[in-house]
Order: sequence, then C-alpha cells, then structure tokens
Amino acid sequence: MTELRDGDAPADLRLTSAEWSMWQAFRNGSTCDLHTGDPGRDDPHGQHLWGPERRVRARVVALLLLDGPPAQPGRVSALKLIGAYITDTLDVAGGTIKPFVELRDCRFEAEVVLPESRFTTLRMVNCALPRLEAARLHTEGDLHLPRCVVQSGIRLTDAHIGTDLMLNQTVVHKDRQGRSIMADGLTVAQDLQAEMLESYGELSLRGATVGVSLSLRGSHLSNPFGRRALNAPQLTVERTLYLTAAGLANSPFSSTVTPPYGISTTPSLGTRMQRFECEGGMRLDDGRFGDAVDLEHARFVMESDQELSLRRIQTPELRFLGERPQRGRVILSGARVVNLVDKSASWPGLGGLWMAGFAYETLIPRGPFPLAQRLQWVAAATPEYAPEPYEMLATSLRASGEDSDAREVLLAKQRRRRETLPLAAKAWGFLQDWTVAYGYRPGRAAVWMAILWAIGTLYFSASPPPPLKAGEAPPWNPYLYSLDLLLPVIDLNQDTAWKPGGTAQWVAAILIMAGWVLATTVAAGASRLLRRQ
Repeated sequence: MTELRDGDAPADLRLTSAEWSMWQAFRNGSTCDLHTGDPGRDDPHGQHLWGPERRVRARVVALLLLDGPPAQPGRVSALKLIGAYITDTLDVAGGTIKPFVELRDCRFEAEVVLPESRFTTLRMVNCALPRLEAARLHTEGDLHLPRCVVQSGIRLTDAHIGTDLMLNQTVVHKDRQGRSIMADGLTVAQDLQAEMLESYGELSLRGATVGVSLSLRGSHLSNPFGRRALNAPQLTVERTLYLTAAGLANSPFSSTVTPPYGISTTPSLGTRMQRFECEGGMRLDDGRFGDAVDLEHARFVMESDQELSLRRIQTPELRFLGERPQRGRVILSGARVVNLVDKSASWPGLGGLWMAGFAYETLIPRGPFPLAQRLQWVAAATPEYAPEPYEMLATSLRASGEDSDAREVLLAKQRRRRETLPLAAKAWGFLQDWTVAYGYRPGRAAVWMAILWAIGTLYFSASPPPPLKAGEAPPWNPYLYSLDLLLPVIDLNQDTAWKPGGTAQWVAAILIMAGWVLATTVAAGASRLLRRQ
C-alpha cells in the first residue's frame, strides 16, 4: 500500500470530482465554484434538481474544517464554496474551526449542527437550509446569514458573535416549538443587522446583548401560531434599536454582495420604502437602549389580546412615529425616556394605551399636536382616573416654558378627578370650576370679585345700613363698604362701622364668604405663576 502524500485526502474517502475541486481550493485558499452559469439552475431556492457534479458530502466538509490538509506554501487555507449541494448532516458540534469559511448559493440536504463550536468567521450567504442549530456558538469575527432560507428555524441560544451578526433578507420559518429564531442570551459585540428579514414564528431575543445597534429596518415579523412575533424582554442595545422602514434602491439585485445590495440604511426623499411590519405582539419589557428606540413608519397588526409592550424600558429617546394600531394595546407602564418624539396619528385610541408610571422629560411632536389632542392622548391612557399622566404632562410642559398649557392640563386633571367624587363633592367641584376654574385661571376670580363688588355697591347704595354707633361712623360710601366686605385681609374701617340687618345682613355675609373663597383662589393662582407650577 502506497503512503499518501502530504495534503492528499484519505483513500477511503473516494472523493468525487466536486469534492476533489473543493479539497484543492481549500489548500490554495481559493474559491471552488460549482455554478453552471444558468441563473435559474443555480438558484439554491429554485425547483431545479442538482446532479452529482455539484454534490459534496458533509463528512468531507467537516474533515476540511476540523482537520483539513495543510495549506500550499505561501497560501492560507480557507473553505470558499459556491453552488454546492451538501448532502447528509454537517455536524461540527464542539469543534474548533480555524480556517475562514464562506458558503455561498449552497443547498443543504439536512440541518447544520454547530453547537458549542468555535469559528473565526462564518459566512453562509444565500443558502437553503432545513435548520441551523448553533447554540453556544462562538465566533471571533462575523456570522453572516444574509438571504438564506431556513425551513425549520435558527437556534443561537447563548451564542457569542465577536463582531457583526448579519441576517439581512433572510427568510426563517418556525421550528416545532413555533419559534423562527431562538437567540435568548445571544451576545453580539458590534451590530446585529436583520434588515428586510422575514420571520414566520416567534423571534426570541430574551436577555440578548448587542454592542452597537440592532436594525430590523424593513423586516416582516409574523407569528400566527402564538401571541408574540418578537419576544425580547431584558434586551440590551448599546446604541439604537431600529424598527423602521428600509429604502429600496433601484439597482438590480446582486447575489454577490454582502451586505445585500439594494438596501440603504437611511431612505432619502423620494426613495421607495419597505416599512417594518409586525403581525403579532411585541415584547421589549425591561430593555435598555443607549441612544433610541425608533419606530418611524412601523406597522403593528395585532389581535385584541396582543400587546406592543414597552414596560420599564429605559432609553434617551423614544420615536413613536408609526401607524396607529387598530387593535391590541400599547403598554408604556414604568418606561423612562428623556425625549418622546411622537405624532398624534400614531397613538391608539381609548383603552388602547396604558402608561401608568411612564416618565419622560421633553415632548418633541412631529407635526401638529395641539394641547386638546395631547389631553385626549392622556385620557386614552387612563380609562379610570389616574393623576400621574396629567402631572407628568404638566411637568414636561412647564420645563418647556409652556406654563399656560401646563395649567390647562392640571385643570383637566381636576375635572377628571371630579368624576370619581361623591355627589356633594362633585357639586362643590362644579362650583369651583365654574367660578375660578379650580384656581388655575385667576383672572376669572378677579372678574367675579369685580361683579360681586358692583352688585354689593348697587344694593347698599339703595339700602344703606344704619351706623353701629350714632355719631361715630365715617361718611357713608357704598363702594368702600362693599369692597371692605369682599377683601378678607385689608381693613378699610367700613364693615365694622355699620350694622346691616335683615336682607342686608345676608348680603353682607355672602360677600364676606365669597371674598374669602375668591381671594384665596386668586392668591393661589398668583403663587402658581410666580413658582411656575
């Protein structure tokens, strides 16, 4: 038996011509291209059958990756394979793969099994896979899966990606548990790009961490099999979460460019756009986002029992600029943001918004958002009276220098509160509202004081009271007497010098009580102006 020369394949492998080409290309670090040149026949997602001239066995691929031959002198070994049909199950679980790996336009007969394996860089571009099983996968560089079609889910639980994870234009169908992508505990050191992703099942990112930005621009998430299309509580993104539209360039599609050709990150004016769409609930509870959560042009299609849940998220800026959800609920309870950028047309109506404990500092409306609509926004979030949303809105308006609007908000709060009071307190509330607007319109109180002063003057001009002590009373002046009755603090030495009786006594008593109430509300209103409350 002759000995094998260094770099030759074991004789018992009996390499096919396609495998032999791949073996030699691996040693050279060059590309093994098994394309036929016919775009229709070369499409890995098409219906054409691929013959034996394109088939390579998974065991040969695994041998190259785990224990491949040495590189040719002056070359770096790498697996660069295009247009191959990989038969059987590619299983390198637990292995350490040092060569660079790029598989493009390939078909896999069975699932790809990579749990607890370690790669430098792994790129699978425009491939057709039954399933990708890669829990606890570790890469030093990128993991690229753009334009792949995966029939039974991707598992990346507790995986660690050293630089970028790319899922642009990938199509992923659900597994047996109803999940399209299971990536709980995933760590991506830089960007996670999943633009124009199509997910049919639950996309799960519970407890995942992304070192820069997470982009789902133009993606379509659909889960008719469960409650949520995106389930990502405790997600941490150091920069921005983009759930926005993607711009579609006019250039023809190219399958040789990564990232996918035809996607622009920021749609310019006049560019055709594909909006982000989520059919099913979305859960981002307890998430931390370093720059912003951007929902511009997003569309949420939910059933009545589903939620867009942003409970307790923390971010410097929330851009709520998508379409108004027709069903379901938007939950912002306990969320904390600095800037709330929104449109009046983006928020759901009565009963569709919950925001108890929602804290924000600055409102930045995009387009017209008058105070009346802002009050409707608060009312929609409080089917039952709660003071916090009104107080938060008033605080934000005061911080922006809009004191009059802030007072209108607090007045609206008192009116909502009045609806919850018993009948007697409700009647008293109506009286305060009608006369002095609960003290938030002090000018109205001054008008009432002027009216009462005029009424008192007219009455006591016609019916002057007798002096308390004859010969000691000052000259009679109905103007000063009525004013002295109305002013509870200032003493004009008029009310103590005269002794009204009968009807005049009742008129005097009414003026005194009204003066106390009105003067107090005027003082409270002036105090609010001075203290900018």
